[in-house]
Amino acid sequence: MPRATVLRPALAAALVAAGLTAVTPAAPAQAADTAPIGFAAVNALGQNGTTGGAGGPTVTATTTAQFLDYISRPGPYVVQVSGTITLPTGNSDGMHNVASDKTIIGIGANARLVGGGLNIGVPVDDDMTSPPANAVHNVIIRNLHITGATDDLINVQMFTHHVWIDHNDFSNGDDGAVDIKRGSDYVTVSWNHFYDHDKTLLLGHDDDNAAQDTGRLRVTYHHNFFDGSDQRNPRVRFSPLVHVYNNYYDDNSYGIASTMDSGVWAEGNYFYSVNNPGRVDFSGDLGRMVQRDNILVACNHAIEVRGSVPDPRTYYSYTAGPASSVPTVVPAGAGVGKI
Repeated sequence: MPRATVLRPALAAALVAAGLTAVTPAAPAQAADTAPIGFAAVNALGQNGTTGGAGGPTVTATTTAQFLDYISRPGPYVVQVSGTITLPTGNSDGMHNVASDKTIIGIGANARLVGGGLNIGVPVDDDMTSPPANAVHNVIIRNLHITGATDDLINVQMFTHHVWIDHNDFSNGDDGAVDIKRGSDYVTVSWNHFYDHDKTLLLGHDDDNAAQDTGRLRVTYHHNFFDGSDQRNPRVRFSPLVHVYNNYYDDNSYGIASTMDSGVWAEGNYFYSVNNPGRVDFSGDLGRMVQRDNILVACNHAIEVRGSVPDPRTYYSYTAGPASSVPTVVPAGAGVGKI
């Protein structure tokens, strides 16, 4: 079960000690975005933003067979998930392919995918170094609790582009919660609640994968609640720009790790009881990181900064809220049942 999202006494005291006003947990949730903000909104690679299944039929899946059928069909579909869908392990390690032009969205606050995960991408080919004509693209996943997978909860790979992962709960997967790798690009991960999980967000899977990854893996992470999710929040390789803003980190071993010359722009985040909020000296070659307007409370180390990183506004417009509001705004708005 997710941990309580009330403002803890220790956190309230720390805010006061830091000269900040302790915000109350009763503030209303921010209205959900109707379209992605960040890299998933950028027009590129022949795709104008991320629209998912818009323009296609809306179908409702109540069984495993229906769900697996709908998500694999060609053409745009809005696939609504009702209740709990159990994803089989079978011979796929429980990972099930999502085709292009899909919106997968839970109905209400109790839509769940359990036992398996979603794979967004064509089969792995280490010799492929540029996007194939059949690269998966234009996928939206919202308002689902995905839990108990035997591998990743969501895996985005093989030059997949334009993906929006928003307002989900992720917990208790055997490997990554949301892994993005192998040349994938133009992704936004927003307003999700990560808990009861260890290796949360991997961006770039290997130090030797420069041929596929360099110049790609551009991702925006905003307004996510890293609720005791231990590490990789995110852990980054090769990307020229990863934008991490207005996220709430609560009780993690580390927040952001930037390696292999990747560039991270970290702003307006709130780190509470995080051993290493941001690192550029981690493993492999050093990364780059700039930081702006972050708040650190009860953390053991400062955010490590190094080098220069492009301003995200060279790609898209956005508004970062004050970091002091993050401990209230993010838990109130992140996760399922908020859209």
